[in-house]
Amino acid sequence: MEKKELDEFDNFYKGNMEKHGYSSIYVQRTGQKRDGCGIFFKHKSAELILGEEIHYNDLIDTIDCKNGSTDIGIERTLNEVVKEGMVAEDPSNKNDDDECGNQDDPCVRLKRDCVALLAAFKLKDPSKHVLVVANTHIYWDPAWVDVKLAQVKYLLSRLSRFKDVIANKFSCTPSVIVAGDFNSTPGDEVYEYITSTAANVDNSAHDMRFYSLYRTNGGEPLFTNCTPDFTGTLDYIFLSDTCHLKAVSLLKLPHADSTDIVGGLPNHYHPSDHLPIGGEFELLSAASSSVADHLNDVEISLVELKLQHL
Repeated sequence: MEKKELDEFDNFYKGNMEKHGYSSIYVQRTGQKRDGCGIFFKHKSAELILGEEIHYNDLIDTIDCKNGSTDIGIERTLNEVVKEGMVAEDPSNKNDDDECGNQDDPCVRLKRDCVALLAAFKLKDPSKHVLVVANTHIYWDPAWVDVKLAQVKYLLSRLSRFKDVIANKFSCTPSVIVAGDFNSTPGDEVYEYITSTAANVDNSAHDMRFYSLYRTNGGEPLFTNCTPDFTGTLDYIFLSDTCHLKAVSLLKLPHADSTDIVGGLPNHYHPSDHLPIGGEFELLSAASSSVADHLNDVEISLVELKLQHL
């Protein structure tokens, strides 16, 4: 179970989840922000073997602020995006993410205080399978595509190295799941970068390929975010193409005409403006490659991932 915007982690979530058998790890946003990203797991079913924080402000150290180029392979430099006029911003959208300084300066643009969390788990008897999970909250502003793309590329670069460390240390081929609020709609640059084979093959920063859990099981939800100003899909669960997990059920989301979302979110039924997404999986044996093989697979009834936004 993964959560973002955990501004009451210590006061509410940590203790209450422990009462239900969950342990947790958490990273708070950089600076004075109170929220962050957390991963909760049932300690009876899985053992945390390694965790790693990602602070996207570290991107500033990877960039040449004079020309906007980075060392993580961004196709269009930040300066080029600025020149294309993509920085136009609705003043009504300004919030505490805004920083003082020239926002045409790539180093200022990248200082958004967003974070991610990486964790590796070893599932307990009988499988001992290793699962790598990433949880993130990408910057919100729809006009700042360059910043979103830089953050996602940095995330996948760090995740690739993290996965390799786990694979070498534990002599395994871990399954990889990436989930979060990407503040990006299906088909835009961020989404295509994560799911496009071409984008990943051409990218030297990592060698992983991902597919969307919902897209490959009936299609992305019509929306995961519902407010008076915007309704659309921003949240996803991505699985690596080498993942040994098979989805057996997905968390269903309300329809557009559902009475529990009339007027937008949050409301009495949904305590966040984002809806939870999730799935339940069975673990396949490493040798399985077809449906017929599944009869001999080890099934883990509670290998479960839910991404919730509260």
